[in-house]
Amino acid sequence: MRTRYLLLIIVVPLVALLALGAIPSLLGGGEISYIVATETELEEGEPPAENVTETLNFDDFSENRFPYTVSALEADDGVSDPYEAGRFGFEEFFTHTPFDEFDEFRSWEPAAADGDTVWIEHNGSYYRLEITDEANV
Repeated sequence: MRTRYLLLIIVVPLVALLALGAIPSLLGGGEISYIVATETELEEGEPPAENVTETLNFDDFSENRFPYTVSALEADDGVSDPYEAGRFGFEEFFTHTPFDEFDEFRSWEPAAADGDTVWIEHNGSYYRLEITDEANV
């Protein structure tokens, strides 16, 4: 009998937490965002942006940790897989987003970011990354 209650105490909250993360992504309906990667040239060894003095070496980062950035870099058109925000805004607490990737980039190298734009180096090429919505793709 105690085992049954213990099992309920563990399983019910676990299922509820999984549902909170899965159901919003299945429902969708929110804004769609993409990461757009544009190959650029450096100007005098720095990115051509006013407040940016460095680039972030993306070759050292894990592809599993940055799936949206990797999909943008590997795509022929430079556009990542879409990220659809949940309708109610709490999905972000349970899923990985392109915004999480940009926050990570900003924390690793603040001098490589300017607002919603990040400059990276990947396989000897330089890219300007930005998050954009569905209308701008």
